[in-house]
Order: sequence, then structure tokens, then C-alpha cells
Amino acid sequence: MMGYLYLSMAILAEVIGTTALQASQGFTRVGPSVVVVVGYGLAFYLLSHVLRYIPMGVTYAIWAGAGIVLIGVAGAVIYKQIPDLPAVIGMGLIVAGVAVINLFSKTVSH
Repeated sequence: MMGYLYLSMAILAEVIGTTALQASQGFTRVGPSVVVVVGYGLAFYLLSHVLRYIPMGVTYAIWAGAGIVLIGVAGAVIYKQIPDLPAVIGMGLIVAGVAVINLFSKTVSH
């Protein structure tokens, strides 16, 4: 269970860092730039702890998939970057892929 707790926190930190990346305007704004560096640093630190509990390939699939979907939502809500139908379908397929890994893969320790 600790692995999934660390993974959730890593995903959240990465989403915060990536969302701030847009606001940093090419690292020309100090506040958002600091949030980017801290967010990514914390994300990778937490991700290193996740690997004690969950295999690397599964960890990365969940981290990347959840990050993509959450960044899509953050972009739509914060920056009004509304994804079109193919993007929404693609994100849905990513979520389905992560669900298949978690529900059916013998690699994932439950």
C-alpha cells in the first residue's frame, strides 16, 4: 500500500510541476520556476521510493498515464486548453491501459 501512496504523491508533485511550467513562461518568472524545480525534484524523489514496492515498468506506466490525464484536466481548467475529441479518446485509452495493468497483470503486487 505504501508504494501506491508514494506513487500518488509523485504523480501529484509532477502534475503541479508541469502545470507551473506553463506559468513559468520559459523560466522567466521566478515563482512558477521554483514550483517547477521543487515539483519535479519531489516527484522523482518519491518515485525512487515507489520502486521499492512496485516494479519499474508498472510504476512508470501508471505515473505517466495518470500524469497525462491529470495534466490534460489541469490544462483545461487552469489554462482553458480544451482537448478535442481525439485527445479525450486517447486519454481514455491511457486510463484503460493503466486499469488493465492494475487489474490483470501478474507483475503488479496486490
